[in-house]
Formats: sequence, structure tokens, C-alpha cells
Amino acid sequence: MTHKIKSRTSLFGSWNFYKGALSLAVPIMLQQLIQNLVSLIDNFMVSGLGDISMSGVNVAGQVLFVFMVYLNTICMAGGIFMTQFFGADDSEGMKQTFLFKLIMGLAAFVPYLLVCVVFPRQVLSLMLIGNSDAAAILDEGVKYINIMFFMGLPMTVSMCIASSLRDLGRVKTPLVVTIIATLTNTAFNWLLIEGRLGFPKMGVRGAATATVIARMVELIIFTIIYIRTKPAFAISPRKLLHLDRGLFAKILRKGSLVLFCEMVWVLSETFTTAIYNGRGGADVVSGMAAGFAIANLFFIAFGGIYSATGVIIGKTLGMGKLEKARQDKTRLLSGSMVFGVFMMMFGFATTLIIPLVFGKLSDSAIHISRQLVMLTAMFMPVWVYMNAQQAVARAGGDTAMGAYVDSAITILVMMPMLFALGLLTNIGPVLMYLFLKLLDVVKVVIFHFWLKKERWLKNLTVEQSG
Repeated sequence: MTHKIKSRTSLFGSWNFYKGALSLAVPIMLQQLIQNLVSLIDNFMVSGLGDISMSGVNVAGQVLFVFMVYLNTICMAGGIFMTQFFGADDSEGMKQTFLFKLIMGLAAFVPYLLVCVVFPRQVLSLMLIGNSDAAAILDEGVKYINIMFFMGLPMTVSMCIASSLRDLGRVKTPLVVTIIATLTNTAFNWLLIEGRLGFPKMGVRGAATATVIARMVELIIFTIIYIRTKPAFAISPRKLLHLDRGLFAKILRKGSLVLFCEMVWVLSETFTTAIYNGRGGADVVSGMAAGFAIANLFFIAFGGIYSATGVIIGKTLGMGKLEKARQDKTRLLSGSMVFGVFMMMFGFATTLIIPLVFGKLSDSAIHISRQLVMLTAMFMPVWVYMNAQQAVARAGGDTAMGAYVDSAITILVMMPMLFALGLLTNIGPVLMYLFLKLLDVVKVVIFHFWLKKERWLKNLTVEQSG
């Protein structure tokens, strides 16, 4: 095969190459930073209600996190084909890919309803086994998740439109919409949590209501953009049922491995959080939640690097430039490592704001939060590089790498280690987190050798048309 003939590739690309990559990554990271800052403000406002309320929102948020990861994974799976169809200038392929995202996104609505409205207390209680404050935390968590049900539908449609715009390289539009939505969220948080300017004091219900309002505003704006600009993936209502079943099945086959990989990851994170929560009382739950709220400020690197890498590699492969894609892969991976080191230093600096943002939490919770942020910052070079590796593989349709390697290590090694640490030791949640995340170094090494086999170096649009 011709693409096995390799030319010498420099480890780093030119400044213009990285400037192009950053032009895609930075708006996405800014969008996520704004979202995470609002989440941090949410946590700050809720933390003023005490450890119990903070813990209730966190436990409910962990369950909602599963739904959000599912939606994001469906958009990622569709994005594999969307970027390549964009490179091949195949409008019909882009429309069918967008339809795939919508159908698969809406498929999660029934289980989302069951968790948020029908069985919320039963589901949330699984996250608090062994916690000394479980009953009080559950009361707050159920109040929050009952209202968060109403954000499900608008968030699904908004994510499908926003992710498709990013797949086409239109990264600034979602950024602007996010700014408007997050400002809305912040304003209503201020009004509803404590009850200001004549609005009722709603506590955790106010935080949930503010989020639902913001998601509705976001949906309205994205719908107006969709109708007025008619992006290449836009489909008219009368063509919603004109589904290319063959392409749908192909995307689903590729996407099922991505979905499996991401769901294994998110469920493992959920189990891990449940075991963390059983290592004490509300101080552990709120402390870990506060730590991750701060860490999210530098976790923005993951989405930016992943999306930029996927768009660049996917578009190049869709244009049939396989040798250039090979060169871009090396340069993007090298650049991601350097960027990871930069984000590590930024992560260390964020520990300074913990006492300012979460000063109303207990001293124990603040101590746990600071330890967690320091630890997560240390892993940034590894995690940013690993996200770039996953993006390269998936851009060329090699979804098996994550499904086989990542999931196998998680299921066969990490989960048994987690339960052993939980049952046989008394170590704290932060040290337990360290032991588990050391496995990510092993994943990076295996991914390196997997990518060298170049199963990802494929033009999927040629395969589809053939």
C-alpha cells in the first residue's frame, strides 16, 4: 500500500502550522473556560450554603455527567465522519452525519427521564454508600436533579449543532453563544440561589433553574443561527426521515467503539467517585468537588487539543493527503506535549484561588481540594498528549485503539485496583486517585506503538463512496 512509504518528518512543525492549530483550539478552550468558570461560580455560590448543599449538587452532577459524556461521545463519533466529509466537500454526507447525531442524542432521553424524575433518590444513593451524611445530602441532590431534567432536550439539540459547527472549523460561533448562555446562567444563579431583587430564595433549586434557563437561551440562539446561516450540514424538516441507513450503520459501528470506550471511562469515574465519597462525610464529597471545579479550569486543554487535532487530521485525510496527515500527526503530538507542560504550570497556579473561592467550606474540605488540584496538575502533560493520540486515531476511523486498550486497562486493571484499595486500605481519596491515574502512563506507551501501525491513516470518504 502506498501510504506505507514514509518520508522523514520533523518532530515539530513551523510556527504557522501551530498558529493554525491554535486558531482552532483556543476558541474551543475559551468556550470551555467560560463554561467552567460559570461552573466554578455555581460551586462558589452553592458552597455558601454549606458542605451538605455542595455535596448534594455534586452527587447529582456526577449522574448528569454520565448523560453529558454520552452526548459528547455521540458528537465525537459523528465528528469522525463530519470532518472528512467536510474535507471532501460532500454536503450530503455532512447532512447524514448531523442526522446521526440528532437521532442518537435523542435516544438517551428516556433513561435520562427515569434517572431525573422517576428514580432519582435510588440512583443517587448509590453514590453515597457508607457516607455518614448520606440522608441529608440526598435531600439536596434530589431537589437539584428533578429540575435539571428540563435541560436534557435543549442541551441535546444545542450540542449537536455546536459540535457540527466546530467540525467544519467554525469555532468562534459556539464561543459567542456560550458567552451569552453562561452570563445568563451566572445572572440567574445570583438572583435565585440567595433570592435577590425580589426573586425567591431557592437554594440548590435556584442553581438548577438557572442552568435550565441558560440552556433554553442557548438553544434559541443556536436555532436562529441554524435557520439563518444554513450550514453545510443543515437539513430541512421534511428530510428528517430521509436516512441513509448504510451510512448510519457505518457511523454507528465506528461510533459504538468510541461510545463503549467513553462509557467505560465515565462509569469507572462514577464508581471511583462513589468510593471516594464513602471515605468520610460531607467534607470529602465537597472537598473533591471543589478540587475538580478548580481543575476544570486547566482541563480545558483536553477539548481544545482533541478538537483541533481531529479537525486538522480528519480534513487532511478526507482530502486524500495521507502523507501530509502522517507529518501533521507527528507535529501535533509533539506540540501537545509542550502545551501539556504549560498547562501543568497553570494548574499549579490555580491552587492560589482555592481559599478565595471555597473559603466557606470546612478546613478539611479545603485541604482535600488543594491536594487534588496539585495532583491533577502534575498529570497534565500525560493527559494532553493522550487526548491528542486518541484524536489522531479516531480522525482516521481507528476507534478500536481506545476501545481495546483504554477500556481493557480500565476494566481488567483499574477497577480491580479501585475495589482493592477501597476494601483493603484506609488511604484517603486523593492518594487513591494518584494510584489509579498512574495507569494512564501505561496507556500512553501502548497508544504510541498502536499509532505506529497506522490503522488510522485512511480516507473514509473514499471507502464510503466506494
